[in-house]
Amino acid sequence: MDDSSLSTLLDSAEVQAFATGFPTALAHLSVTLGLLAAGAVLYALLTPWKEVTLIRRGNSAAAVAFSGVLVGLAIPLAVSLSVSTSLQDIALWGVATVALQLMAFRLVDFVLTGLPHRIQNDEVSAAVLLVGAKLSTALILAAALTG
Repeated sequence: MDDSSLSTLLDSAEVQAFATGFPTALAHLSVTLGLLAAGAVLYALLTPWKEVTLIRRGNSAAAVAFSGVLVGLAIPLAVSLSVSTSLQDIALWGVATVALQLMAFRLVDFVLTGLPHRIQNDEVSAAVLLVGAKLSTALILAAALTG
C-alpha cells in the first residue's frame, strides 16, 4: 500500500467516524460498567447475607443469586446506555436505574422471606426463584426506560 492509498483510507468518512466515535463509545462503556460495579457492591453491602463469602466457600446457590443480581442490574443499564445521548445522560439515568433496581431487589428479598437462609444453606431452587424475580423486575424497569 503506497502513501497516497493510506492517506486516502485514513481520510475516508468511515475511518474519521470511527476515530471520532470510538473514544465516545469507550467513555460511555466505562461509565456504564462503573455503574454496574457500584450497583453490585451496593447490593452486596445491603443484603442480609454475604454472597461473595458464600461463593468463595463454594455455595452454588449464592453464585446463582449473585449472577442474577449482575444480570438484573445490567439489563436496565444496557437499555439506559442505548437510549442516552451523552455521558451526563448515561450517568443520570444509570444512577436512577441502579437506585430503582436496588430498591426493587430489596422488595423482592422482603417479599420472598426465608430465601436468605435457604441460599446460605445452598438451596439452588431458592436462588433460581430469586433470580427469576430479579430478572423480571429488571425487564420491566428496562421497558419503562424506553417509554
